[in-house]
Amino acid sequence: MIFSSSIFIFGFLPLFLTVYYAAPKSARSVVILIGSYAFYGWWRLDYLAVVFGMSVISYLAAYVAYTATTTTIKTWAVRLGVAFDLAVLGYFKYTMFAMSGLSDLSVALGGADITVPAIILPIGISFHTFQSISYIIDVSRKDAPPARNLIDFLAFGSLFPQLIAGPVLRYKDLADQFANRTHTPAKFVQGISRFAQGLAMKLLIADNVAPLADRIFALSNPTGTESWLGASAYSIQLLFDFAGYSSMAIGLGLMIGFQFVENFNAPYISQSITEFWRRWHISLSMWLRDYLYLPLGGNRRGAARTYINLAMTMLLGGLWHGANWTFILWGAWHGIWLAFERALGAKSKTQVWPALIAWPLTMTLVMIGWVMFRAASVTEAFNMYAGMIGLNGWSLSASMAWQIQPTEIVALLLGSVISVFGQRLAGMTTDTPAALQLTSTFALMVMACMALLAQTHSPFLYFQF
Repeated sequence: MIFSSSIFIFGFLPLFLTVYYAAPKSARSVVILIGSYAFYGWWRLDYLAVVFGMSVISYLAAYVAYTATTTTIKTWAVRLGVAFDLAVLGYFKYTMFAMSGLSDLSVALGGADITVPAIILPIGISFHTFQSISYIIDVSRKDAPPARNLIDFLAFGSLFPQLIAGPVLRYKDLADQFANRTHTPAKFVQGISRFAQGLAMKLLIADNVAPLADRIFALSNPTGTESWLGASAYSIQLLFDFAGYSSMAIGLGLMIGFQFVENFNAPYISQSITEFWRRWHISLSMWLRDYLYLPLGGNRRGAARTYINLAMTMLLGGLWHGANWTFILWGAWHGIWLAFERALGAKSKTQVWPALIAWPLTMTLVMIGWVMFRAASVTEAFNMYAGMIGLNGWSLSASMAWQIQPTEIVALLLGSVISVFGQRLAGMTTDTPAALQLTSTFALMVMACMALLAQTHSPFLYFQF
């Protein structure tokens, strides 16, 4: 079940909210748990057992670490809990990648071809792993209180608004809200508004731009115009798809009283790659900083080690996105630029590039990275790069031109304007009367629902991670 589906909007959500608000406050964690397991189990019941098992093991590991009487017991509880979570993630996400590599190596050395098992990746497993690991570590460090009971933690681990594609939440940020959160009409209406915005971003912008990006990335020899058009289309599709999902997740959280962290802050206005990662997928950036970059040593061991740690963190962040060389190279690309900008003084300066070139340079680097991120293989990515530097000519081919739909161009232009000027436009509406804002939200919701009913199934891009 996905947010942008009729069964969710017209069936699951109204039923869940009715039961949630009819239940006494003391039973609402149980309602969230049952609703979240129904939401996930709608996809596959057997993989729900994986989510449940990881949550229980993480809860027990954190409990043992928190109550340990010796450092040895505490250390091993953390190690075993984190290792279990990583082992589950590694099995489902990286077994096929590793086996494929071994098979290729075996064939290259004249050996037999190794059969690679087909393993279905549980959706949302990467986000669930991050949240489970952060819980174990935070509780063991006493940075966060342990969950009041197992029900609260299971509800946190399966919280359906963010279970599939984030934001990456930490229990310490929600612990107080599980114990005592407010429910007001104003917060509920704000939640509906955020949900409507996210739904519109997904259905009106991302899904209308997606066919254009798909067609161009499928070309074997795209021209310069086609390559840059494809890279632009995918850049807009990914932003509005993922940020749309995050907005819907935040809106759903508000409807049941939770305040989640913001996950995007106009990333396409960034003046450097360093600033980009402060604005894009913020919850992941913070997680990587706190649980990977800092434990690696951060900037405490000299300049050279800082650059290595930045590059290593982004490389592993790329690998987290998927078992494919494209993600590894995408992570390395960003890691190299983060290290280079740090050498230019990015930690202390607000501007590392000359003002005239800062934005176009940053966006060019980001789009080059997105090409590798989107491509099915490294070869496909380099086909696009060949087109981007004009090796296949620059004109738009006739076979491509006739396929481009007006709706695709309108969505691309609208998405581009919103992604660059969205905050300024939003600032101009702060004094809008509440009644007009409510009417706008209703109109946006109606338009998005009309688009929903006219479209076929369209999953979110980040479901694959």
